[in-house]
Amino acid sequence: MGVDYGEKRIGIAASDEGRLIATPHSVIPHAGWGPDIRAIKRLMTELDAAYVVLGLPRNADGSEGFQAREVRLFAGQLMASGVRVDFADERYTSIEAEEALIQGGLTRAERKNKVDQVAAALILQGYLDRQRETL
Repeated sequence: MGVDYGEKRIGIAASDEGRLIATPHSVIPHAGWGPDIRAIKRLMTELDAAYVVLGLPRNADGSEGFQAREVRLFAGQLMASGVRVDFADERYTSIEAEEALIQGGLTRAERKNKVDQVAAALILQGYLDRQRETL
C-alpha cells in the first residue's frame, strides 16, 4: 500500500496482487498519529496489504528537511504498531499528480480531492518498478 503523508491529508494507493500496477485508492484526513495509524491499519486489512511504502520527501539535492523528519517520526509510530514500512523518494510526485489531473480536465476542487491519492500511486508505482529492476 502506498502512502503520501501530508499535514492535512494522507493519500493512499494500492497495488494489484502481482505488484505490477499502483492505483489511487483514497484520502485519509489527517487527524493525528493515533487515528491516522488506526485508519492505515484498517485499510491494510481491507486491501490485504503486507506493508506500507511511505513517500519520503527530499529536497532537490537529495537532502532531507523538516517534512522528511516528520515522515520518519510517523514511520516510527507505524513500525511501533507492527506495520512494516519501506521508504520511497517522493520528490516531485505531488507536482506530477497535479499536472496529470489538470491534463485530465479536473477542476481545482476535484483535483484537491484526488491529488494526494494520485501522488501515493506515483510513489508506489516508482517503488514497484524499482523492485522489479533489482530482480
